[in-house]
Amino acid sequence: MSQRPPRFDHFAAIDWSGAAGERHKGIAVAICAAGAGAPGLVRSGNRWSRQDVLDWLLYDMPAHTLVGFDMGVSLAFADAGAFFPGWSDSPDDARRLWRLVEEICADVPHLGVGAFVDHAEVARHFRRHGGREGDRFGGGRGRFRVTERAQAAMGCKPYSNFNLVGAAQVGKSSLTGMRVLHRLAEHIPIWPFDPLPARGSVVVEIYTTIAAMAAGRTPGRSKMRDFAALNRALGSLGSDPVAGDGAIDEHASDALLTAAWLRSVAHDRELWNPPGLDPVRHTEGWTFGAR
Repeated sequence: MSQRPPRFDHFAAIDWSGAAGERHKGIAVAICAAGAGAPGLVRSGNRWSRQDVLDWLLYDMPAHTLVGFDMGVSLAFADAGAFFPGWSDSPDDARRLWRLVEEICADVPHLGVGAFVDHAEVARHFRRHGGREGDRFGGGRGRFRVTERAQAAMGCKPYSNFNLVGAAQVGKSSLTGMRVLHRLAEHIPIWPFDPLPARGSVVVEIYTTIAAMAAGRTPGRSKMRDFAALNRALGSLGSDPVAGDGAIDEHASDALLTAAWLRSVAHDRELWNPPGLDPVRHTEGWTFGAR
């Protein structure tokens, strides 16, 4: 099902966090307008909560914005024919998965997901701290989505969303993000689950390493911690530099670069119609930019 890219006026990237608590150093939001102008941080210096980001998306984000979330929008499904094989209540598509996370975590503050990963059936499928590995985790690096295997083929080093251990894990951010997606679903189209509108805003999953690679960085050197490196990368994407000198927080630089990258590739019809998408469109979803 080929989809034509919408026309966007703005491009935003959100470096996300699944950490416990209300406000997080690891969340950064950047945006740029169409053209070549430098991207900028939204509410620079602000320590965002997940609810703050949700409110910005719903009420303050400019119209006609392509916005990318650095998280996984779903879990592996295709490899086993289910998110949670062996459990009769396992959801059969991503939207139902988002709803399940929300229902189990309804009383968990700050859009947290502790109750979900502690659920007796769900916990069997995750690797958690303290050497707790569920009997259905599968061993090794865990289960991967089709899009994550496509990322690996590009040279990236994705982590399984069923792995909740380690500094590079993305499982917690993905699960907390699903609570946000559940609340956004009736308001903003979420690709690839929704048809693309001709105009309007659209949410996509991003992987900031893909943006860094497009800007000439290697997967092992995808993080930029000074303005000089960031501005070299922005220049390779056709973007004006950001103002600043010396060190920059890597979450901010990830968001700034990825916003500019989204602007540079949003017109690419192939990225909206990657090989392998259709069989997993409604279950696993896809990472924008993975081929």
